[in-house]
Amino acid sequence: MTSRDSAFGPGRWAPFACRPELSRGRQQVESDSPNRTAFQRDRDRIVHSTAFRRLKHKTQVFVQPDGDHFRTRLTHSLEVAQIARSIGRALGLDEDLVEALALAHDLGHPPFGHAGEDSLDAAMAAFGGFDHNEQAFRIVTRLEARYAEFDGLNLTWETLEGLVKHNGPMTSPPASIARFGLDLKLNSYASAEAQVSALSDDIAYHCHDVDDGLRAGLFAMSDLAGVPLAGPAFAEVLDRWPGLEPARLIHEAVRRMIDRMVADVLATTENRIVEMRPETADDVRAFGRPLVAFSPDMAVANGALKTFLYTTMYRHQSILVMQDEAKAVVRDLFAWYLAEPSLLPAAWRSRLETDDRFGRARSVADYVAGMTDNFAHGEHARLSPGRKAA
Repeated sequence: MTSRDSAFGPGRWAPFACRPELSRGRQQVESDSPNRTAFQRDRDRIVHSTAFRRLKHKTQVFVQPDGDHFRTRLTHSLEVAQIARSIGRALGLDEDLVEALALAHDLGHPPFGHAGEDSLDAAMAAFGGFDHNEQAFRIVTRLEARYAEFDGLNLTWETLEGLVKHNGPMTSPPASIARFGLDLKLNSYASAEAQVSALSDDIAYHCHDVDDGLRAGLFAMSDLAGVPLAGPAFAEVLDRWPGLEPARLIHEAVRRMIDRMVADVLATTENRIVEMRPETADDVRAFGRPLVAFSPDMAVANGALKTFLYTTMYRHQSILVMQDEAKAVVRDLFAWYLAEPSLLPAAWRSRLETDDRFGRARSVADYVAGMTDNFAHGEHARLSPGRKAA
């Protein structure tokens, strides 16, 4: 296919694609760009944001990995964007919106990955909790301070909608999202572009964690023999190239895993398109189930792969030790800053002066969540002397 070819014909948009010229707009009205569509501007603002740059030093699985080849939140986000854009193009969707959502999906992660999120959520239990998806929304609507006319990135309705609903309708949305100035229709599904981004995250996450887990020695190729999707891919490569060196073998197998998952999404979605006959983007939102999906067999295989990774990789003793240390760092920093706001930078101290108790806790969480792994470790070492662990 060419760059704008799709299943709907050369250069054609799917009728249910989100069209930038039909965007529902931004909270702060802006003039159109003469050179870029609204969704291209969203993508560019995300790439140029401070939060996006910080993903370079935020944990994917390994906390402060000992090698340069393990994935971080940044490299993971780029890989998700590549997969998502390929699927979006094949389905005739707006590739720029798909890419923007893929690049933004992890902006709200605190340092140390899910361990850091769990620790921050526990620290915030009395103040509404912490969720990385809600935090991503706070970043793009409020916390990024770059533009003269508005806080946040002033993204389009479609990008904000996809960011908060990529996992499905929100029946109990956080207050910061529910009270936002633009009605994001939280009780409906998101666009096809957002659904593509969500599945691409699953594909990239699980397939590339197989790569990282093998390279780190957390499990062996032989352990994958009985795992759906992974086992057959490795067997196929070994059968064709029996003496292939491990690094090439892993890459060849992982690329086959990705290819099969992408092909399954495309085939399943095209069947649903025939069944559902969506004519507009709002038709996609109104369906009672996702338009973009894995087949039942692939969903089972993906679930089995996820279970394998959870038990052998994410719960590996070496990973758990790193996670426990990371949780302690986040827990301590939150407690210290909340008890002694003078420890915060001046700009953050001024925010706390006008906040109530809940607002102060949320501001402290915003500050800690924005840290990279390295900065959090450095701050913890700097502040530790003379202070008890929380």
